[in-house]
Amino acid sequence: MKLFLIFTIALALAMDAFAVSVGLSVSQKRLSKNQILRLASGFGLFQLFMSFLGWLAGQTVLDAIKMVDHWVAFGLLAVIGAKMIHESFREKHTISNRKGDPTKGLVLLLLSVATSIDALAVGLSFGALNLPILVPCLIIGFVAFIVTVIGTKVGPLFGRLLGKRGELVGGFVLILIGIKILIDHL
Repeated sequence: MKLFLIFTIALALAMDAFAVSVGLSVSQKRLSKNQILRLASGFGLFQLFMSFLGWLAGQTVLDAIKMVDHWVAFGLLAVIGAKMIHESFREKHTISNRKGDPTKGLVLLLLSVATSIDALAVGLSFGALNLPILVPCLIIGFVAFIVTVIGTKVGPLFGRLLGKRGELVGGFVLILIGIKILIDHL
């Protein structure tokens, strides 16, 4: 497979990671380097590993996963988006003042899974076509990492424009991404 095509696929897969990273960072004045690194690493590694897992699964489970992947992604994004909307009405508006950091733990895991479901499907198609997977997986993970970093840098700019309700908008963005995934698959 040509590198240009692999980069194009990787960029398309990374758009969910970009949108989620913008949505998470939109209400923040500044994310720390560690938070950005955790988020980008989580999204990049999950894109890489989900592509590989899809490739391993190949044609055997393609139909079973295809029936529920969009519902899983929608559910994860909707729950996290709703939580962000709820949090937007609280007084504390920075990650450091909250009980939970969305770049750690369960939230990061759920976001990483939600943004990498499509990578699983791409890996399945690569496996079904018997294409080599190492280079595509590395490119997919790297592009997701870079695009996530860019999203975390763009998000606070939107946050300054939106004021303290940036997290509200970010939550709606996550829910809209989930709805878009449902529409695309239904």
